Amino acid sequence: MEASPPRPKEGMRRGGFFAILLGRETPPVRNAGERGDASVEDLDIEANPAPGPFGHYQIDDGCYDEMFERDRAPRAAYRALHKLLLDLPPDELRRRRQAADLSFLHQGITFTVYGRDEGTERIFPYDLIPRVITAAEWSKLERGLAQRITALNLFLHDVYHEGRILAEGVVPRDLVYSCPHYRREMRGVKVPRGVYVAVLGTDLVRLPDGGFAVLEDNLRVPSGVSYMLANRQVMKRVFPLMFRASGVRPIDHYGQALLATLRSLAPPHRPNPRIVLLTPGVFNSAYYEHTFLARQMGVELVEGRDLVVHDNVVLMRTTAGLRRVDVIYRRIDDDYLDPLASRPDTQLGVPGIFNAYRAGNVALANAVGTGVADDKAVYAYVPAMIRFYLAEDPILPNVETFLALDPKQKSHILANLDKFVVKAVGESGGYGMLIGPHSDAAQRDEFRRKIEANPRNYIAQPTLSLSRSPCFIDGNVEARHVDLRPFILNGEKLTIVPGGLTRVALARGSLVVNSSQGGGSKDTWVLFS
Repeated sequence: MEASPPRPKEGMRRGGFFAILLGRETPPVRNAGERGDASVEDLDIEANPAPGPFGHYQIDDGCYDEMFERDRAPRAAYRALHKLLLDLPPDELRRRRQAADLSFLHQGITFTVYGRDEGTERIFPYDLIPRVITAAEWSKLERGLAQRITALNLFLHDVYHEGRILAEGVVPRDLVYSCPHYRREMRGVKVPRGVYVAVLGTDLVRLPDGGFAVLEDNLRVPSGVSYMLANRQVMKRVFPLMFRASGVRPIDHYGQALLATLRSLAPPHRPNPRIVLLTPGVFNSAYYEHTFLARQMGVELVEGRDLVVHDNVVLMRTTAGLRRVDVIYRRIDDDYLDPLASRPDTQLGVPGIFNAYRAGNVALANAVGTGVADDKAVYAYVPAMIRFYLAEDPILPNVETFLALDPKQKSHILANLDKFVVKAVGESGGYGMLIGPHSDAAQRDEFRRKIEANPRNYIAQPTLSLSRSPCFIDGNVEARHVDLRPFILNGEKLTIVPGGLTRVALARGSLVVNSSQGGGSKDTWVLFS
């Protein structure tokens, strides 16, 4: 989730990919089909790993290891990759890592880590070794994500119209109405196609039994998809033969799929709608992503000062005069979107844009008011929403969540602060969080005071044993904790790009994967079969 106020800038240098000239790589698998699919049976693989780069690799019995079984044999989906890593000369991984870093640098893919002394602008933290997801695993994730976004959209329509789920007490009315992101001005407003959430980024974690669970939903302005796409482009150049031989499902169509989704939300009688991406500006921490996606879609990147509203129509200032805008992919939170409807001191938004939106003359993605379903306390009720609206059991479970708003649950949280992860319901990016097992007494006392003062603002979840994936760290392959953020597009049709952003807690023992807190990412391979 992006924060809307300006922040220290990201890298904005432009340029093509660095020409990566690499040395030896394992030859392509024999008899590979047109797509380059490889059968594991075609490979000469030993059951147990040789020392090589895995000499320091440790398997933790308390969490799922993405690459290895308990007996240290590589899982079927990872066998070819494991063999490649063993066969590479000792310095080859380091050379390829340097080539990847140069590629990110020449593209201007840098990121800001706040509160660090070594500088505001760094190469985006990237791990060289991809994460692999089987076709069967992805099939279940697709169905679960489609079910979830359908229920969330129905919930948002309901709370801003009939309110059936509130009247029947399935979701507490006070919980919704006390949410800072609930927008009373959205009551009765019709949104295009009934789509409140056009772009969703759902954070998934793999539990020790190998199953996936939903950690949270990001509905306001979910970020990170540009890094997913950049990771793939770099990976195809760093391990070209391996990539072609592995039968990996493509993700390069995301930009055009996003464009088609936005186009489908345009007001009626606008057959050639003008679409723009609205950014807070160059000082926002995700500005690179804004420029990247605008180029991918071939649309204008604009700031609030580039737009004006006249007679409830949004117009864009151009060298040829004012031109009507029909769809806005906004990367600005509700509070900063329109100084006439929210914060009067904002310089980021467009005066009058909400009236134009309410009149149906412009579409906004995501819709105003989606943040009520982004609240981490409301998240706890998504399984109930699925049962209420769809009469189905959730395909993907939630992580067990305790609400400090409930007196009994608050007592349980306060008595177990050393065991729980405590989160502020409206924060993102790893901010406003206590990781109990890694905290000291002073930190727990601070959170105890915060919870007592404002229980509505906090939830607690068990400290999860996130799955671990092999990462190239300081010349060795070591295990690090990971999660997964797939991106779902919802317009005329539902599109789920296979894979997503695998985020990595790069520090040994850390559970914090957020890039703003020093985490990184890696490419995610969803296999065809």
